[in-house]
Amino acid sequence: MTKRLNRPRTGTIVALDIGTSKVCCLIARVDRPAIENGANVVAQPRIVGSGLQVSAGLKNGVIVDVDVAETAIRKAVFAAEQMAGDNIHSVTVNLSGGKPVSQTVGIDVDIGGLQIDDGDLQRVFQQTLSMNASGSVNGNGSANGHTNGHRERNGHRSERELIHSIPVAYTVDGNRGIRDPRGMFGERLSVNMHLVTAANGVIRTLRNVVDQCHLEIDDFVVAPYASGLSTLVEDETDLGVTVIDMGAGTTSIAVFSDGDAVFTDIIPVGGGHVTNDIARGLSTPIAHAERLKTLHGAAMATTADEHELIDVLHVGEDEHNSPNHIPRSLLNGIIQPRLEETFELVRERLTDSGFDPVAGRRVVLTGGASQLQGVRELAAIVMDKQVRMGRPLRLRGLPESMSGPAFATSAGMIAYAMENPSAITVPTPIMKGEAGGLGSRLGHWIHEHF
Repeated sequence: MTKRLNRPRTGTIVALDIGTSKVCCLIARVDRPAIENGANVVAQPRIVGSGLQVSAGLKNGVIVDVDVAETAIRKAVFAAEQMAGDNIHSVTVNLSGGKPVSQTVGIDVDIGGLQIDDGDLQRVFQQTLSMNASGSVNGNGSANGHTNGHRERNGHRSERELIHSIPVAYTVDGNRGIRDPRGMFGERLSVNMHLVTAANGVIRTLRNVVDQCHLEIDDFVVAPYASGLSTLVEDETDLGVTVIDMGAGTTSIAVFSDGDAVFTDIIPVGGGHVTNDIARGLSTPIAHAERLKTLHGAAMATTADEHELIDVLHVGEDEHNSPNHIPRSLLNGIIQPRLEETFELVRERLTDSGFDPVAGRRVVLTGGASQLQGVRELAAIVMDKQVRMGRPLRLRGLPESMSGPAFATSAGMIAYAMENPSAITVPTPIMKGEAGGLGSRLGHWIHEHF
């Protein structure tokens, strides 16, 4: 990522990845930066505890059974605490449901010909807060003038909650391409803010479940955003890239350009839907369908599939009875259409958003469902882009079993929390945003001085 100018957070950081198929808890420790040749050397976080539990009570990234979801979270957190030899009290939590909506709004601040300083940037963030508090940030991605949307009626809470607020472009007196306006002189400072909102009810339910586990939520982070922070290299974030996080219940998207996340979206289709298609198509139990997908499934059929037979257990049959033999091509003939549909939906979302040109021709795949054989090749064909697999980077001590694409979001939340970057949420005034960008430096300064 870009060069950090802020002082990274030190101490203990906890990431709680609550997904449709798994709950993962990572506990990291960040030592104080070392000094080398008179300059601070940014310390990398080190994983000291991890807990993994099969998820329950979630569907398409949304909690549908509070009690069983709480149990799964408690077990994952307890395992991580046991390994770390420590008790945790607060966590950073991912968000993969709640129909997050991404939009970009413009904010103008009068400078009066003076030098731009941190106080002017603080006014930008406060104005964004005021927009959300008045209901100006809406749930359909539109902006009227600069903002427009739902307002609280009859004393009720706003329908949506602001999760991220990330500055992605600064303009001073019409001069564009500015990453850090501090120290410049001008009459007017304009900022494009990337805002991500989510359904208030989903957020409140998630908060309630985590609270019942006797934990406080430091911040929320949208899943594909976190995945990008852990898997992307600097050139990708600068030149343009799309992160596609393929989970069990959802497939989420994040577009990075010029070092910042500029667009996010979530599609309620994931690897679990492929499993259900197999179970229905072959009349086999869900557990057996998942096993078939993992051991024999592929996203693209080959000529050899016709001659390779696999055993299928039908619903209601005894597994000790004679198994039913089917060609592997029948299994892959069920898998491929669903994955093609998923990538077509991603392509449509990018096109409709207008961010497809910004995203360039680079795609990074993460998430457990991306590990299926042939997914990378299929994505390249459907989306007509260069595709690579993304794995967590720059994180020491991560267990080998958690070093794959399925744990990109979990690792990314550690990076997100470590940098103490800036974004805005309600009711907390300042929340974390894009790690390593200008928002990181602003957030740290604001946190200390306001």
